[in-house]
Amino acid sequence: MKSILIIGLGRFGTHLCMNLSKLNNEIMIVDECEERLEDLLPYVTSAKIGDCTNIKVLESLGVSNFDLCIVCIGNNFQNSLEVTSLLKDLGAKHIVSKANRDIHAKFLLRNGADEVIFPDRDIAEKLAVSLSADEVFDYINLADGYSIYEIAPLAEWIGKSARSLNFRTKYNLSIIGIKHGTSTQILPDADYVFGKEDHLMVLGHQRDMDKIIHHK
Repeated sequence: MKSILIIGLGRFGTHLCMNLSKLNNEIMIVDECEERLEDLLPYVTSAKIGDCTNIKVLESLGVSNFDLCIVCIGNNFQNSLEVTSLLKDLGAKHIVSKANRDIHAKFLLRNGADEVIFPDRDIAEKLAVSLSADEVFDYINLADGYSIYEIAPLAEWIGKSARSLNFRTKYNLSIIGIKHGTSTQILPDADYVFGKEDHLMVLGHQRDMDKIIHHK
């Protein structure tokens, strides 16, 4: 559980708040619009109406006491940049700022952000991957060209195990988990026999993954 300050409650900030609450984090939210705060009151420990470009408002929040400060201002980059910079000046431990463009990310990182996120771009990328290939259920892009895909087993894998397929050597990929219904098996035994309803979590380089996801 972490103590988290969320500044800005547009669509992204609202959904982020609700999901962080489900994970039992302690959340404080701040926005200039009272109506945006009201719907989220059941999910948070505290809420405040205020303009966080005003340093006195930020000072009143005790930003250095939070494990994480998230700037979700999406429609005014100048305000996002100012708030990010002020949070750093006030001793915020870790600042995550939302960006819409690469150039915005560069300025945010130079002015106090420890991490920058691109929710719109990331969602579009994941959707593009899942729509472009058969039976891709989820996708996580890692560093240096590596990714994790959640995929259905190929027809020729069903009824066979990773060992019998010589999976790692043949495909240059690693199976790090298998979902079956509501259960998940992490680092499954090499003798696990793949079923038609299984979802395989496969880790590997994109060039090797492409041979699998576009196989059908």
